[in-house]
Amino acid sequence: MLIGVPKEIKNHEYRVGLTPSSVRELTAHGHTVKIETMAGAGIGCSDEDYVAAGAEIVGTAAEIFTTAEMVIKVKEPQKVEYEQLREGQLLFTYLHLAPDPDQTAGLIKSGVTAIAYETVTDRNGGLPLLAPMSEVAGRMAPQVGAAALQKANGGRGMLLGGVPGVAPAKVVVIGGGVVGTNAARIAAGMGADVTILDKNVKRLTYIDDVFGPRIKTQYATIDDTEALVFDADMVVGAVLIPGAAAPKLIRREQLARMKPGSVIVDVAIDQGGCFETSKATTHADPTYIVDDVVHYCVANMPGAVARTSTFALNNATLPFALALANKGWKQACKEDPHLAAGLNVHNGKITYQAVADALGYDNLPLDKALS
Repeated sequence: MLIGVPKEIKNHEYRVGLTPSSVRELTAHGHTVKIETMAGAGIGCSDEDYVAAGAEIVGTAAEIFTTAEMVIKVKEPQKVEYEQLREGQLLFTYLHLAPDPDQTAGLIKSGVTAIAYETVTDRNGGLPLLAPMSEVAGRMAPQVGAAALQKANGGRGMLLGGVPGVAPAKVVVIGGGVVGTNAARIAAGMGADVTILDKNVKRLTYIDDVFGPRIKTQYATIDDTEALVFDADMVVGAVLIPGAAAPKLIRREQLARMKPGSVIVDVAIDQGGCFETSKATTHADPTYIVDDVVHYCVANMPGAVARTSTFALNNATLPFALALANKGWKQACKEDPHLAAGLNVHNGKITYQAVADALGYDNLPLDKALS
């Protein structure tokens, strides 16, 4: 199979779809890999590194989109990219379609077959291709939130861990999944007073068993969520419904009751965000203020630590990329229902129910898409 990797063009996105070691694995299986020149510069990998791994370097993204049978990316295709996709081509990347009607319409129009990293599952009900970036984003959340708490950045002027004689900041994490657990772990490590909110008692029990008194747990009733959020110095939004738009957990009218200068870090912004006042920002301009509350809503947080993120992501995606290349997407999905769960768009139709429901499309059942 001819596999193409374009350079990412989203604002301050430095990750790349394949590392040189992943290229070597694919070429060792007899596949041809084309890499757009300088695609790996953001992770410290040169064109020469890719050539040594067996790749062919091409000068433009157009050469990737017009020739590749499978396009491997990191972030969702931008307008100039999805307009170059075509029927019969396979796209393997993050998509996050539910909050993005324009991209969805573009992929439908193109006729491409698109498999989304974020809805591929595993035998334990997890999301193995989302998890590495959730770990990164979760661990970044307290770091970026701590910077936003500084007075010069609009925050309350607090040090996350406090100092002797001065209380630490109160951090509330909404959601006890991969993002939330990693966010809480780092915040606690920085000395903050940390509470995780979730409605899954088994998950709260697990967190309590692992972290003990370092991290508090609280069942997420409306009353308890409000009480904790209104008293927090930093709130991390870490709620995910696979493939669907994130639920709005904090409304605009509630925002006014939060502390002036407190910080929201909405890690769920890729799926539309879990605060009503959230809107996607970029690494170039990461924050804005509503009702004296600082919002950090960067939609590609892991792109700031591109090398760590890319290698972590490739560790997870490579087995699936090999299966798709070796068997073809249809056979690979027939043999692996977890990979098949990643199919979001095929031949002008939505094939993932949560996306169809969120955007008002009819859903093409998976068995029909694979027949």
